[in-house]
Amino acid sequence: MKVANILSTKASAVMTVRPTDTIAQLARRLRLERVGAMIVSQDGSTIDGIISERDIAYGLAEHDTALGNLMVSDLMTHSVVTCSPDDNVSDIAKTMTERRIRHLPVEEHAKLVGIISVGDVVKHRLEELQLEANVLRDYAVAAH
Repeated sequence: MKVANILSTKASAVMTVRPTDTIAQLARRLRLERVGAMIVSQDGSTIDGIISERDIAYGLAEHDTALGNLMVSDLMTHSVVTCSPDDNVSDIAKTMTERRIRHLPVEEHAKLVGIISVGDVVKHRLEELQLEANVLRDYAVAAH
């Protein structure tokens, strides 16, 4: 299964935040949108970074009450691991596990086209396994 298969089942719009937005603004958007991370992008199509709930939690430990006034660019991860729509989901799952990444931006021709979460990967892998189990069950029943 390819990353493109996961993207085809998700909403097409990728939520982004500007590097100059404050952490307080970001926190409100994360809550409103019910997501755990956003792509940091000045123009909405290129990736400047990524920021997650974990970054905010770590920022709170370091900056205390000043956290809300910091800019997203102050806490974001600058070197972002990405994938492409043509990547295999099993390879992406391995990368996410090894690097402890919960959200992975999807790029095609240096443009942001989506984001997948570890939850997306697990959901689609479970669906794959269920399909395989059904095929094997049908084969076993037909053989008798």
